[in-house]
Amino acid sequence: MSIESIIVIGGGPAGFAVVQRLRRGFFEGAVTLIDPGGVPYDRPPLSKEYLAGSTGREGIAFEPREWFAENEVELLVDRVTSITADTGEVILGSGGTRRADRLVLATGGTAALPLIPGLAQAAEAGTAMTLRTVQDADRLREHLCTGHRLAVIGAGLIGAETASTARELGTEVILIDPVDPPLAAAVGEALARRLHGLHAEHGVQVRTAAVAEFQLRGTSAAAGEDGAVSSAEHSPDAARAWLRILLDDGSELDADAALIGTGMIPQTPLAQEAGLEVDGGIVVDEAFRTAHPAVYAVGDAARVRTSDAVLQPRAEHWEHAVLSGGAAGAALLAEAGPSSGPEPVEAPWFWSDRYGVHVEAVGSMTAPGQTVTRMLDGEPGVSFRLDEDSRVIGCAAIDASQAVRVARRLIARGTVVDPADLADPEVPFKQLMRRR
Repeated sequence: MSIESIIVIGGGPAGFAVVQRLRRGFFEGAVTLIDPGGVPYDRPPLSKEYLAGSTGREGIAFEPREWFAENEVELLVDRVTSITADTGEVILGSGGTRRADRLVLATGGTAALPLIPGLAQAAEAGTAMTLRTVQDADRLREHLCTGHRLAVIGAGLIGAETASTARELGTEVILIDPVDPPLAAAVGEALARRLHGLHAEHGVQVRTAAVAEFQLRGTSAAAGEDGAVSSAEHSPDAARAWLRILLDDGSELDADAALIGTGMIPQTPLAQEAGLEVDGGIVVDEAFRTAHPAVYAVGDAARVRTSDAVLQPRAEHWEHAVLSGGAAGAALLAEAGPSSGPEPVEAPWFWSDRYGVHVEAVGSMTAPGQTVTRMLDGEPGVSFRLDEDSRVIGCAAIDASQAVRVARRLIARGTVVDPADLADPEVPFKQLMRRR
């Protein structure tokens, strides 16, 4: 065996997928997973079931702690401060060091914080929050109850899901985003507008604007005197911190807290300091090897350069993280011994839930071509994206998972379809597989 030890840095879905693939592939060497969060857990429930309190920490774990011992995976609760690619050395935040024949960076990303005056002070006071960890969800849940008002900044997946959960818990919600409708690039204009309309239907106040300033109020007696004059609609308790939010349209509003859901930034410092190629992400080949043969990178932080030298956009969705981790694990197995080689990574796919509605999308809805939308029960239900040769390259659907499953196969096969069939609700989705 040419590889006797592997260290995976990061315990998100990508990092765990690497470890899982190695042990399922009967890798016999030492495997270490390093993450300050402990037992790896799933992230999507953080804005849904976990945030709502309907499932606990154990319910979102990929595997119980015993799995790691049973599969001889060392789970190290620590953070990594630096790596040395040539030697495989890892420096830990606790001051220790580790070394392995191969390193895998599954560092994920951090929440992107827009440059808005007052945001840093609001975040320090605990009234402006992000949502990427269980600790974040625990802090946010304290603000979700009847009588509290939450401002959600950004109506992407995290913002929309959090708004839905907050409403379930009786929280008043104001959703702020300058784009109308959000997610059009991900699911197409027709479905995006339908999804965005669900917020108002469920009592969310939607504001199409950008935040110009955060003003922290009520943090002291002096501030209470200044900040006690609130809007007629909402009067936060001046004895605790709350926010006045100024919008770029000249209006303002008050809230007990704000969730910032304006995207993420890939965690690339370890790669940069190690001299690896970084360009909007850690650059990897199709087997998720970095510029250094002893270091791999997977998940949100990785950016693939194809064999024909095309640098692909980063994918930030759950399935990509899992598939990239599996592909890297397969490539490591191939290095360690006989193997069929790296596993192919399929077209990017994601899902989201809000107000009891399920949405999925696969492929690209913005690549050159045309969009064909199928109406279901009188509303836009499925949108397909076709290239100039009428091959399906993307699909988004609301409560129509079968359409997305069929679209994934059409994309993989490069099937030519008739746009009229895609739009016709009388043509079964499975029948599309037989048309060329």
